[in-house]
Amino acid sequence: MTENPRRPEAIPLDDEPHPTAQEGRAPRKPVVLDAPPPPLPATVAIVEKLADRNRRGIPWGRLLAGSLGALFTMALSVWIWSFIDSLFARYDWLGWTALGLSALAVLAVLAIVLREVRAVMRLGEITTLRNKIADAGAAVSLKDARNLVHEVEGLYSGRTDLAAATAELGRHRGEIMDGVDLVRLAERDLMGPLDLRAKEIVSAAAGRVSVVTAVSPRALVDVGYVLWENARLISRIAAVYGGRPGRLNFFRLARRTITHLAVTSSIALGDSLLQQVLGHGLTAKLSARLGEGVINGLLTARVGLAAIDVCRPMPFSALPAPSVSQVMGGVLSSARSADRDGET
Repeated sequence: MTENPRRPEAIPLDDEPHPTAQEGRAPRKPVVLDAPPPPLPATVAIVEKLADRNRRGIPWGRLLAGSLGALFTMALSVWIWSFIDSLFARYDWLGWTALGLSALAVLAVLAIVLREVRAVMRLGEITTLRNKIADAGAAVSLKDARNLVHEVEGLYSGRTDLAAATAELGRHRGEIMDGVDLVRLAERDLMGPLDLRAKEIVSAAAGRVSVVTAVSPRALVDVGYVLWENARLISRIAAVYGGRPGRLNFFRLARRTITHLAVTSSIALGDSLLQQVLGHGLTAKLSARLGEGVINGLLTARVGLAAIDVCRPMPFSALPAPSVSQVMGGVLSSARSADRDGET
């Protein structure tokens, strides 16, 4: 061999980085980037997009319903008047009786319409107040906070079950010199008892749905009972927080609850109980009927929690929002014990 082998050479180890292809380029300085807000779920984006489109467009559905309602009212009025006129042609006392009954019917319709209008206005007041408190946030001044708290107290001025809470808030109101603290104090004092009552209602409704759908032999009975229980649940939640759900206003409230449920469904999947149930970790340990009942109770609980978010006049800030785990804990314990008793 004509070439001499390379001699051993000691290479010092240092902390300098190895040269790269861009050795002559100056290293970049670290840049601190603000974490962007998490993207909205696809469901949220779709629902908000559809809601914006419906608000911007012409309300054809309302025009159709209003036109058909007006035509039906005119036809019914003409028929009733012809019927009363025919009764007058036969016997006067029959005509006067029919006319009096018609007047009572018109009076009852006016009373129902007035009640529905008041219910819609009441729901609008609660929604407006909630939006005002949410928009104020941490930048609310003491003067604005006092006005907002006064509006919240006005919603429950005639509620005897909140008399002690209102008195407690009045005793400590003068000691608070910060707007945010005043709003949080009002939420703890006024919303605390209502939240507890609402959670009890949701838990009881979820338990009833779980039991009835577990023992019911017919799927049609299950569907009918679940729909009835959910409608009753929404009305009771609205009554707890000061709403007055009438017959027509109920559909408005139910639509908002379903929309809210669709918006928050993907967020609620992070709940540990939902992951356990949807992942068949719990239902696999129960019988088929009990597992079906638990799932139906879980859906009812989700409807109840969505109704709480919609009907509550103050957003959750000082108090934590109720979770599915809180309202379904007793239902799951009952299901496990019932399943063990059935096996023995």
